[in-house]
Amino acid sequence: MKHQPSLPEIKTGQSIELLKELHILTRDGKLNQDSRRKLKQVYHLYHFIEPLLAEVLAGNETMTLADHGAGKSYLGFILYDLFFKSRSGGHIFGIETRPELVAKSRELALRLNFERMSFLNLSIEDAVHSSALPERIDVVTALHACDTATDDAIRFALRKQARFIVLVPCCQAEVAAALRRNKNASFSKTPLSELWRHPLHTREFGSQLTNVLRCLQLEAQGYQVQVTELVGWEHSLKNELIIARQSGHVRNNAVERLEAILHELNLDALRDRFVYSGA
Repeated sequence: MKHQPSLPEIKTGQSIELLKELHILTRDGKLNQDSRRKLKQVYHLYHFIEPLLAEVLAGNETMTLADHGAGKSYLGFILYDLFFKSRSGGHIFGIETRPELVAKSRELALRLNFERMSFLNLSIEDAVHSSALPERIDVVTALHACDTATDDAIRFALRKQARFIVLVPCCQAEVAAALRRNKNASFSKTPLSELWRHPLHTREFGSQLTNVLRCLQLEAQGYQVQVTELVGWEHSLKNELIIARQSGHVRNNAVERLEAILHELNLDALRDRFVYSGA
C-alpha cells in the first residue's frame, strides 16, 4: 500500500491516485500553490454538498447527481471518492460537450473502479431528453458554468424536478450585453441606468443582476434559495454559490418581481430566459 503524503489539506480517505490523475497532486505527491487553491475550492463545495447528499440518501436506497459542464469532472470524481465510494447506492452523471474530456473521464473512472459514474457527451438541451439519464435527478450541480450554461443547468434541474440545485455561476455576459445594447434608451427611461453607465459597472452589475434573476426564477418554482461565498475572494473572483432546495413553497410575488425588474431595466427581451414555462 502506498504511503499517503502528510498533507493536512487532503481529507482522510481521499484517493491519492485520483488527486494525481486530476493533476491536483504532482507525481511525487506534492501540492503547488495553484493546485492547493483548486483543492480548497472543491473541498469547500463538498462541505456544502455532502449534507444534501446525505439527506437525499437518508430517504432512499439510491440517488442520482448530474454535474453539468463537467469539464475534467474534478467535482464529480471528488464527490464519488469521498461520499459515493463508501456507499452502495448512488450514481453520478457527468455531462460535457467536449468529447475528448468525456473520453478521458470514462477511462479514469474505469481505471479507478468508480463503477457508478457515467459520462455523457451531450448538450444540456439534449440531456433533458436523453434516455441515458433517468426521468428524475436528485441533485444537479454546475461548477463555473459560463454565461447561459448556468441557466441551461437550471432549466434541466427544473425539468428533472431536482431536490437540490448547486450552482457556482461564471462569466455572465448575456445580461451585461443587453444592458449595454439598450443603454441609450435606458438613460431616458430610468435613473437606475446610472448603475451601469460605466463599462466596468455594466459588467459587474450585469453579473449580480443575472444571479438575482436566477434566484427569483428558482423561488417562483418552489425552491428555497441560499446565496453565499464559495471561498475567500483571494482564491477566486467567480465566487458566488447558489444552493436551491425544493420546498414546494412558491414565493407568490417572485415572477411579478422578476418581470418588474426586467421591465424597469429595459430587459423585457430576456423574459423567456428567466421566466420558466416548463418547456
